[in-house]
This record gives sequence, structure tokens and C-alpha cells, in this order.
Amino acid sequence: MKKSIKTELTISKIIEAAINEFGKNGYAGGTINDICKTGINKGLLYHNFSGKDELYLACVNLSCKKLIHHIQERDGTKNPESYLAVRMDVFALYPNEAHIFFEALLSPPAHLAEELLPAISGFTALNEQMVSAMLDAVTLRSTVARNDAVSYFHMMQTMFNGYFSSPAFYHISLEEKMKLHEKILPQLLDFMLYGIAKGDA
Repeated sequence: MKKSIKTELTISKIIEAAINEFGKNGYAGGTINDICKTGINKGLLYHNFSGKDELYLACVNLSCKKLIHHIQERDGTKNPESYLAVRMDVFALYPNEAHIFFEALLSPPAHLAEELLPAISGFTALNEQMVSAMLDAVTLRSTVARNDAVSYFHMMQTMFNGYFSSPAFYHISLEEKMKLHEKILPQLLDFMLYGIAKGDA
């Protein structure tokens, strides 16, 4: 076997074990020692990764790519309803990857927050497709420019995710945060698009 192929297999095996560890225990609870208990050689791990931070970043990056791939593969971006339903299904099918993504989104390790942004940016692109589809389905008020509507959605998305990162949720587990986030999101989008007042009130 070529050295390059062997190295790729080694890295793949390490990341697979790390995704399982971080997916179950998060960044704070996940340890290199526990990853190595699965049969990973610690020397090989440190030969390929400088430490826990670099390995965690690799896991977030791969987890996001995997989730996005499966959402797109199921044609989950053709309309907002499909997107929300498909992403729920994909999160359920790949719980470790989903936990890693939501931790990076809602409760990232403070010292890695900036470095995690590129990894989760793929979901920003999916959300933009969803917003575009939603705006295509309605007639905007004459005083609302499409660019302003898109900016509004982005602002609300940032505020929504920030809400789940606030002290109000410090006592809630990541699992509960994930469920609440996905449960409230469709309602929030409905309120944003159609308002909460009846008729012309």
C-alpha cells in the first residue's frame, strides 16, 4: 500500500473515532486518551494532528460537509418545507455529526469560535437558498427591497442562534438545545415572513 493511501486511512480512522467521542461528549468532555482507547495509536494521532483543537476543527469541518452533502443529495433545498424536514431527518440519521455541528454553532469553545466559522459557513449557504425560495414565493411590500429582506433574515438568524447561546440556555443540555432550535425555527420563519398581526392591523 502506498504511504499516501496509508496516511489517508490513518487520518480517516482517527477522525472517525474523534467524531464518535466529540459527538457523544462534546469538546469539553472529549479527550485524546478516550479517542485512543478505541485502538488509535497516540503517536500516530499526534503525528497527524497537533492536538485536541486541530482534531476538533477537523471533526467539525467533516461533520458539516457530511450533513450538507446528505441534505443536498435528498434534494432538501428545493423549498423551505423540504429543507427543514430533510435536515431534521439527516440530523437524526447522523447524531454525532449533528451534535458536533450544533455545538460549533450554539456553544463553541470560546477560543475556537472564530476558527469554526468557515466550517459552518456551508449551512449559511443552504440557509440563503432557503431564504431566496421563501422570498420567491411571496410579493414583498412596495417599501421593502429584496436585499433588505435578505439582510433582515440574516440578522434574525444571527439573533436566533445568539439567543440559544445566551445564559438563558446555559442550564440546558446540547441535546435539548438542538430539539428546541429545530422546533422553533419553522415558527420563527413563518412569523418573519407573514407577521403576527391579523390582516392590515
